[in-house]
Amino acid sequence: MGLRSPEWRRWALLIGGWLFVVLGVAGLFLPFLQGFLFLFVGLALLSLASPRMRLMRMRVGARYPAFRTAEARARAWMREKGRRFGFAGRKTGPGDRPPSSGS
Repeated sequence: MGLRSPEWRRWALLIGGWLFVVLGVAGLFLPFLQGFLFLFVGLALLSLASPRMRLMRMRVGARYPAFRTAEARARAWMREKGRRFGFAGRKTGPGDRPPSSGS
């Protein structure tokens, strides 16, 4: 099980997501942290690793079209930044699957 295996990626996303959620909750009460920003980033990371969070993100997007529009703009922005820094071949969206290793 190498560092690039899907299991390592999933664990890293879960740990990072929960870390940002905890910082977000703390930021709701502390004046020097941006609570909502940390919560949003944490939930976005969790939606990449957890099917339950992914379903929640899809339901929120269906109910609030502005959320889906903002998410699409953020994904396009990340793709553009990735191209600028040489990550053009990588997929960045939560719904994107990693490239297959087969032929």
